[in-house]
Amino acid sequence: MVSASKEMAVYCFDTLVAHHTGDVVPPPAFEEGYFPLFVTWKKVINGGEPRLRGCIGTLEARCLFSGFKDYALTSALRDRRFPPIQAKEIPYLECTVSILTNYEPAAHYLDWEIGKHGMILEFIDPDNARRSATYLPEVAAQEGWTKLETMDSLVRKAGYMGSITESLRRRFRVTRYQSSLYTMHYVDYVAYVKRTRGVLPLLGVRC
Repeated sequence: MVSASKEMAVYCFDTLVAHHTGDVVPPPAFEEGYFPLFVTWKKVINGGEPRLRGCIGTLEARCLFSGFKDYALTSALRDRRFPPIQAKEIPYLECTVSILTNYEPAAHYLDWEIGKHGMILEFIDPDNARRSATYLPEVAAQEGWTKLETMDSLVRKAGYMGSITESLRRRFRVTRYQSSLYTMHYVDYVAYVKRTRGVLPLLGVRC
């Protein structure tokens, strides 16, 4: 089984840096495989709590090489919740790569464990619109939510702003999953590049 690794996070940083410099992305230093995956960027300023700057991935299996390359940029530049990450922000970033595994249907909407499972929520709202959303396994614990608060937040993430009743919740279809993840701060990325390549990444903006 492939696990999320330091080299995957390095590849995401390499991809984002190359986007801003115009350089060629170095080849990945991890094994190929096909898994659902996510890339999350957070920004750390003055030692404070990391703040989300982008998180996008796929719930379908993707080639890890092209998947991490694509979603490193998609999450950094095209998450509609945030402005695109600029080159000047990169030294303050941390990158988390997630590989999703062990998909299984939940018996009911609370049949999952905080900190262990991510959830894919699917339901049809009172207007007969199909809705869906997901949270990665770490989200509920990081936010300090209960299971019920997590599910209600997922409903809002899915775009439904109406009343959340117990009748609606009973119609939820939930798929739970687990993930392997690795988090790397830019400082550690720089140290890795210097140690393995003998150079420092340059962040000058391309012409």
